[in-house]
Amino acid sequence: MVPHPFSLRQLQYAAAVADTGGFRKAAQLCHVSQPSLSAQLAQLEEALGVRIFERDRRRVLVTPAGNEMLARARRVLLEAEDLVAASSRLRDPLCGTLRIGVIPTVSPYLLPEITPAIHSTYPRLTLHWSEEKTQVALRLLRDGALDAVLLALVPGMEGLDHHVVAEDPFVLAGAPSDPLLRPRGPARVKELEGASLLLLEDGHCFRDQTLAFCEDAHVREAGYRATSLATLARMAAGGAGLTLLPELSLAVENRHEELAVRRFARPAPKRTLVLAWRAPCPLAMALRQIATTMASVPMLKSAARGRGHG
Repeated sequence: MVPHPFSLRQLQYAAAVADTGGFRKAAQLCHVSQPSLSAQLAQLEEALGVRIFERDRRRVLVTPAGNEMLARARRVLLEAEDLVAASSRLRDPLCGTLRIGVIPTVSPYLLPEITPAIHSTYPRLTLHWSEEKTQVALRLLRDGALDAVLLALVPGMEGLDHHVVAEDPFVLAGAPSDPLLRPRGPARVKELEGASLLLLEDGHCFRDQTLAFCEDAHVREAGYRATSLATLARMAAGGAGLTLLPELSLAVENRHEELAVRRFARPAPKRTLVLAWRAPCPLAMALRQIATTMASVPMLKSAARGRGHG
């Protein structure tokens, strides 16, 4: 076997320069001197026969060839990190630290329920949660900055594996005085024809899911876009318009019963909440166990029983 003409550390230096935009900041990030980092990168460029960076006194630019090399280097580094993680997990797959992303329309409602259950079941495991919108969370997962993401199943998750944590139906909600909320029977999408709906701002998958469900009803979007489900619920309760909410959010967002709520006729709109991770991944078995523990918390089990008898 012919030795490789470069080291993983040199690839890390190159990625750090690209991420920080400068040799000085990259050297600080990697805890080495700037001359040492510069010398190692010169050796890397010579070994590859490709100029990765263009340098001047003000900035550092990545060359077109460098962009391709860096994309490949990041994949190599990610595999190397997974190799280290695999060796650790083989000793004890549920000991250590996991970095898990979670979307904002899930975190306030599920984390207080599932975190104690995970801590009780896996006392030697530490979870570092990071709240991100869907596309950001998926990018961080693919880049290796996160080990897993708790999110709603959406298109564009190719190359990822997942385990279902919960099915979360949507409900129609608004002020008790709204005529569409007075009937006791289940709501149908055709009743929303021409209605004004309050929605979340762009970037939330729940917004896209709501619009997809209401597409045939030609609903109008209200003039205010909320940054969170909490704001959405408060605006709807105040009479600003109707909205759709995930059922699992009601225990928090309608705890004072200010909202009138009407469930939809089957098949009701819903989102599928999953724990997702890169495939293949050395943590897959441990993550699947954790997802099973999440799905077993009383809040999710009782919700599942209630829907099964609805």
